[in-house]
Amino acid sequence: MTAVPQATARPQTAAEPPGPAPRRRRRRHRLVIPLGLVAALIGTTLVTHALDRPDPDDRGYLSPVESGEHGGSRLADSLRQRGLTVRRETDARAALLTARTGPPATLFVPAADLLRSETLARLPRLPAGTRLVLVDPSVRVLLATGVPVNRTGRRWATKVVGPQAGGTPCPLDELSPVRQAAAERQRYAPDAEVDADLCFSAGLARLPGAVETVLVGADDPFRNDRFGEQDNAAFATALLGVHATVVWLDLDGPEPPLPARSSPPPVVDSPTTPEAGAETMPPDGTMQGRPGTPDGASGERPPRSSAGGPPPNPLWGAFPLWFWAILAQLALALLLAALWRARRLGPPAPEPLPVAVRSAETAFGRARLYQRAGARGPAGRTLRSAALARLVPWLNLPVDAPQDRVATAVAARTGGEPEQIEELLYGDDPATDEELLTLARSLDTVTRAVVASPPERSHPVPSPRTDPTEGGPR
Repeated sequence: MTAVPQATARPQTAAEPPGPAPRRRRRRHRLVIPLGLVAALIGTTLVTHALDRPDPDDRGYLSPVESGEHGGSRLADSLRQRGLTVRRETDARAALLTARTGPPATLFVPAADLLRSETLARLPRLPAGTRLVLVDPSVRVLLATGVPVNRTGRRWATKVVGPQAGGTPCPLDELSPVRQAAAERQRYAPDAEVDADLCFSAGLARLPGAVETVLVGADDPFRNDRFGEQDNAAFATALLGVHATVVWLDLDGPEPPLPARSSPPPVVDSPTTPEAGAETMPPDGTMQGRPGTPDGASGERPPRSSAGGPPPNPLWGAFPLWFWAILAQLALALLLAALWRARRLGPPAPEPLPVAVRSAETAFGRARLYQRAGARGPAGRTLRSAALARLVPWLNLPVDAPQDRVATAVAARTGGEPEQIEELLYGDDPATDEELLTLARSLDTVTRAVVASPPERSHPVPSPRTDPTEGGPR
């Protein structure tokens, strides 16, 4: 845009203070708000994952009588349908006694971390032919039982994998029908001198011996909520169904410590009868127990919820947990977006000013708002509107005068070109701060030049004369 020649320039006096230095725009919120949103989403995901993953010390965790998400009632029903006997024990000592009685059985320990080190040390001394299945045992459990296996490569979430491990087929014949199962969360690496079998990407390790020990690195195949996915049902049922009897150790909490006694505790090596409180699940599905059990003559206990209270609301179970997690994240994102975009909490309320505000302060305040918002277009249109509001009355032109007429009248007063004046008064919005500053200076120069000249006088419009011959105005 060509600068308009200055007709009259106002000299700058030394008394005029310099204008305030332009403040640097604060762009901190443009970085803090997205990072805060990402941090909130990550925190929500971590909390949701922590709530979704069951803990071994939760009430009802992998219990054969628990029908909740983290229970194992579906697995127990599947074992009974295959003609197996499921004996549920709520005491570790009773479970060892039951496993030592009769033919070889499978001892299923879903929460081995709840056992004492003394009890864990007795597990390898079970009768020959017993299969011991441990679900995601910790390092303490592996050391206490003497299993020469190390934990490596723990995943954040369980992965569905095939039965191969390092390109080698799984040597467990009972797992041959399984194609995929959610078994890889904790991987195992046996010692070099140990002949161990690895399956499902090292998520399952079997150590042969008098007591066959099987380590499973994930509890997903045994849980009710994932029992029907992929081949988890075939995996869990085949793993526990190698013997006719499954001794299921269902602990309600950590095993109590041994009482202080002066005499050594009785040796539990050659029992002839099961411990009191043992519960049996024969193939017909009924539970039998010895008299005197705390839950009645039959030893049967009603199904319990994982929280130990009333049954949960069925609405929570109508949708998967990831649906509620996504819903909570979307609600949080909408709340943060609303707080970010909110300019005020309500409509502006006019109030009388307690003191008189100088017009210069109002102009500076409005200019700072335009500068902070980067509104060069509205600022330029405001300057042009103010200039036209002063020029049009001074040139004795109507408010709706055409642009070329206004430009011609202004050019006649300032000595400039009408095209330049029209571009100045009606041109495009400035794109940079420098163009906005040039526009303001040019408008001020043109306005002062027009105002310095005498105002345009209005010419009287002649009244129409009447032609007597035509009978009307001429």
